[in-house]
Amino acid sequence: MQVISVSSLKGGVGKTTVTLGLASAAFALHLRTLVVDMDPQGDATTGLGVEHGTNQSIAEVLRDPRASTVETVITPSGWTQDSVDVVDVIPGSPLAVNFDEPHPKARDLWRLEEALAHVEADYDIVFIDCPPSLNALTQTAWTASDQVLIVSEPGLFSVAAAARALRAVADANAERRDGELRAAGIVINRFRPQSIEHQYRVSEIRDMFGDQVMDVQLPERSSIQQVQGAARPVHMWPGEATQDMAHLFDRLLRNLLTHS
Repeated sequence: MQVISVSSLKGGVGKTTVTLGLASAAFALHLRTLVVDMDPQGDATTGLGVEHGTNQSIAEVLRDPRASTVETVITPSGWTQDSVDVVDVIPGSPLAVNFDEPHPKARDLWRLEEALAHVEADYDIVFIDCPPSLNALTQTAWTASDQVLIVSEPGLFSVAAAARALRAVADANAERRDGELRAAGIVINRFRPQSIEHQYRVSEIRDMFGDQVMDVQLPERSSIQQVQGAARPVHMWPGEATQDMAHLFDRLLRNLLTHS
């Protein structure tokens, strides 16, 4: 089971869009997929067609990571109502903020990894949608992960946030017992090719981070908002622009699996 955190230390860069796009690509490959919504806003949960509840959420798993709790909380997504394939979710909840202190105890960071160990045989891949900070929820997600994919957009503040995230992943790996957390790289999202500013920032990002930047660039597409509003996977949405995005998510997932 491969566990991938999707992270940004700056909000508003489309991190959840990338999480859902990757989950859709995994769904299209018939991979048994679990999405863990660590963001208290719960946007990934909504995008997967799951209603928010207070008793069945990531907050319960972090409070009590035993197998019985995990099995109760895991919910089939709305994507798979007419499918035999598996895309499940551990729903997000505003209650998760109770587990997001800035300086967590080391023993608490292992709660999600302990929880996921109970379902390791049930899934091929897990995507964790992290909140846009480096507090306990993100640290807990990274502790349970094999890779961290950093999402950035072509803007000055996002470039700085990507640099901080790369340093933070390196620091987290140094503190891990197994030393097996790696930065999968930076994926540039919401790129507008006609924007001079975006062209400049993309060039800057590639100059700064070199081969740590993914070859795949995700353009800004209004159709993605329609897909998410309908709580459907991008691979099942009609339209040339949307299917172009689906192919890009396919490439991004292949890159992650190839280097896992």
